[in-house]
Amino acid sequence: MSQAKTLTPQEVKQVLGIIALDKHAKRNRAMFLLTCLGGLRVGEVAQLRFCDVMDENNQVRNEIRLLAEYTKGKHARTVFVNERLHKELTIYANELTRINPTDPFFYTQKRTGFTPNTLTQHFFWLYKRAGLNGASSHSGRRTFITTLAAKGVGVRVLAALAGHANISTTQSYIDVNDDMKRQAVALI
Repeated sequence: MSQAKTLTPQEVKQVLGIIALDKHAKRNRAMFLLTCLGGLRVGEVAQLRFCDVMDENNQVRNEIRLLAEYTKGKHARTVFVNERLHKELTIYANELTRINPTDPFFYTQKRTGFTPNTLTQHFFWLYKRAGLNGASSHSGRRTFITTLAAKGVGVRVLAALAGHANISTTQSYIDVNDDMKRQAVALI
């Protein structure tokens, strides 16, 4: 089985353009950007509760603590929320009307949360509508890791951000491209 497609900046814009047409655009944009800007797995996004993302003053946290039961490896980790992601989560959170701390952060039409499987399907159809062949629910996470690697972030830091116990797992996520090779050679 081949790896999920790593998205180019243009493809991210393409997906955001498709999302803008959705009835639940703010929600879908926040979920998509959690994968691209926060490196979350789709299953982790699906399990977020209001109290995981929002503090006691109803402000988006600067760090989201993923509980062990949310993660693939069953190891809790911290997601650091950059300024852009913080803004996107705030926009979405401002439209929420229910404030029960244990409610799912991302509601569905029935006002319940997504399961990891339903959110995986949601991303499948999102990428299909955007016309991105090879993209899957893991594309945002690969994009996150590859983008940081291209900016010179070391593999140990990437592994910690991704929640990988082994750096070889992280290395397999990095999609090396010609621009990265050109930048490397220019350093000599």
